[in-house]
Amino acid sequence: AQQGRVREKAYGKQKIYFADQEQLPAASDAELRDLDGEITALSSKVQALQQSCRQMEAELKDLNSSMTTPEVAREIEELRKDCASYTEKLERFKSATNHITPEEKEKVCSEQKLYCREWRRRKRMATELLEAILEGYPKSKKQFFEEVGIETDEDHNVTLPAAV
Repeated sequence: AQQGRVREKAYGKQKIYFADQEQLPAASDAELRDLDGEITALSSKVQALQQSCRQMEAELKDLNSSMTTPEVAREIEELRKDCASYTEKLERFKSATNHITPEEKEKVCSEQKLYCREWRRRKRMATELLEAILEGYPKSKKQFFEEVGIETDEDHNVTLPAAV
């Protein structure tokens, strides 16, 4: 700073030193335009390189997330084993001799409908009877069921099949 090559500015207790630009040669307009052109060219080159880098990173991410050749071979082998077991199971079903006839199936379905209808009818009757008793009962429904020992379908997570 004493020799004049560096300038000094004091801000309170702090001092800042910077190069004395008056000693530097002044650039002409042509040089400034050339530098601006170079800056523009380099900026576009940087953008192109950044874009290329992003594309390569995306490709790397895709490659890292895909399976390797040994993994694919293992997966193919597992799928072939599954396919073979399913084919064997299908053959067993096809060769089974205990097929159900349509008449037997219809009979079972009609019996199920009959039993479900009866279940609904009896549940409705029991519910109506219990509600009539509970109208004059001083305690809660839950306490009444505990005292009498009534177990509901809901206690055992049982639901009626949907009506068909």
